[in-house]
Amino acid sequence: MKIARVALDVPLDQAFDFAVPEGLDPPRGSLVVVPFGRSSRVGVVVARPGRTEVPAERLREIARLVEDVAPLAERDFELLEFCASYYQRPLGETLHASLPPRLRQASRRAIKSPGAAETSRGPFASPVETTAEQSAAIERVGEGFGRFHPVLLAGITGSGKTEVYLRLIAQALERGLQALYLVPEIGLTPQLEERVRGRFPGVAIVAAHSHLGEGERAQAWLAAQSGRARIVLGTRLAALSPMPQLGLIVVDEEHDPSYKQHEGLRYSARDVAVRRAQMAGIPVVLGSATPSLESWANAKQGRYALAELRERAFASASLPAVRTVDTRADKPVDGVSDALLRALKARLARGEQSLVFLNRRGFSPVLFCRSCAWHSTCSRCSANLVLHLKAGELRCHHCGHRERVPARCPGCGSADLAPVGQGTQRIEETLARGLPGARIARVDRDTTARKGALADVLGQVRDEKIDILVGTQMLAKGHDYPRLTLVGVIDSDCALYSVDFRAAERLFALLTQVAGRAGRAGEPGEVLIQTDFPTHPLYAAVAAHDYAAFADAALEERRIARFPPFAHIALLRAESKHAGEAAAFLRSAAKLARAAGGKVEVFDPVPAPLERKAGFDRAQLLVRAASRAALQPFLRRWREALLEKDDRRVRWSLDVDPQEA
Repeated sequence: MKIARVALDVPLDQAFDFAVPEGLDPPRGSLVVVPFGRSSRVGVVVARPGRTEVPAERLREIARLVEDVAPLAERDFELLEFCASYYQRPLGETLHASLPPRLRQASRRAIKSPGAAETSRGPFASPVETTAEQSAAIERVGEGFGRFHPVLLAGITGSGKTEVYLRLIAQALERGLQALYLVPEIGLTPQLEERVRGRFPGVAIVAAHSHLGEGERAQAWLAAQSGRARIVLGTRLAALSPMPQLGLIVVDEEHDPSYKQHEGLRYSARDVAVRRAQMAGIPVVLGSATPSLESWANAKQGRYALAELRERAFASASLPAVRTVDTRADKPVDGVSDALLRALKARLARGEQSLVFLNRRGFSPVLFCRSCAWHSTCSRCSANLVLHLKAGELRCHHCGHRERVPARCPGCGSADLAPVGQGTQRIEETLARGLPGARIARVDRDTTARKGALADVLGQVRDEKIDILVGTQMLAKGHDYPRLTLVGVIDSDCALYSVDFRAAERLFALLTQVAGRAGRAGEPGEVLIQTDFPTHPLYAAVAAHDYAAFADAALEERRIARFPPFAHIALLRAESKHAGEAAAFLRSAAKLARAAGGKVEVFDPVPAPLERKAGFDRAQLLVRAASRAALQPFLRRWREALLEKDDRRVRWSLDVDPQEA
């Protein structure tokens, strides 16, 4: 009897043995449909053992082979095995996380094979000349084709990192290789995809991101797997795309926290990309104006090569002048200071564009009763309900709960309800009152929910049909606005109060990115940061455009505190519908951790930063080790002990290398 061991998408650290019917001989990596319980599921063959411990009367038979999907290549399979092991997840779950949803369906129509259709190998001409720094960076990376060669491309905003990427991709294509180009967010792909397609005519290019339809995602995955697609451009899920002739990986904005998956397989696409390049023996480029402190430390210690772009790509373009507005003296009215309003008026008079940045959507963060101090809170989360005035709703930005705006205070019945604080919607209205006639567009998740909405707005900006953009971090990175000369930043101080050890790093990166939107063409740019702390060292570093000074100081703080990259951490998160159960589970888990042995520091359980979400009470437990070699075996032992507890009243998960701690 022939046996196949099949991994299924179930929360169990095991694969299941099935009998192989006559006429089938599925190799490792094949997709098969198998009976499981009362239904059928798609599974992946992980082994072909010679015998099984399952009694013959209980051994079920594979129903059929999934014929329209080729088996996973051994190199792709090994990468997914690494992900399962490192991120402490079942192999079946990990394998299925790499597949598009359509391919996981046991009952579906066959997907037409993309075939092999010819593709151009160049040479590919560039419409621009490279600077000396760009040429040096291209050479630095290009010398590593054919071997593992990680390079940190640290380039200021507007320095032409994208041109470096495109030239390197051209080199890969001319060698007959595939290229993987990762970007952090969906908002960056429409403009970039247009540019990449224009640069490589005749080359099969596919996009891979969550906003595609299921059919489109499946076709893109199959095109990558077959080798027909020579360039895969996408967000973090593209990091797992099968690519048999992969020769180059580019990770743009490598510092961005969006590369981290926060549910299921909690992987970092950036880190997986580096590991994938190592396994494949190919170069990987990590690009950013504000590299993550982990990558900066790797470059400083020689683990990564370093290529720097210190000048803007256009000789006429210079870095913007950054200055702070002391909001203790120039008190904002509805969020906007007099200095910022005057600067906006000056740009309007000159026919230039401006960006007002506030990383909070909605009209105001909370609705407040002046009579009894009641304020709008979510009944399911330990968070405020945000006022969305135009929709007449209070919304929770964590669980999605919505309710109508009350006419009177639910606490005392008073009609004296007032919005407190600012969101993008309120800033938009403030500017419309203060700058009559200005063409203002708001860009946040509320206004760009429709497919293509963001691309439409950006097109209007390029066509100079918009004077002022008001928006969140969707506007902060990757986009090029040639006529934009002023950036105003509102309410960035809140990040200075955060307990997250990465908060300062993220604020510096965000401010640098949003500041970099100004003055990218010939006109000089200016950035105004409204703050109660105008002399804060972080703002001084942003004003000086001195990433290295900021990073070196921040790394020294991390070294003293023994936080990454000078230690390696994992979080055990727990949540329960019943108060106290998550914390009790973690106290028990801490005892198991201390009994598991190893050179690992186990902290006490604490409430999660958002203690209650969607009706669940949440808590977390941090563990820390000096090295991955110490942490990984400990996590495996600890996880096995936790699985044996089988406490079904509590949902828990391990997050290795968490982005929020």
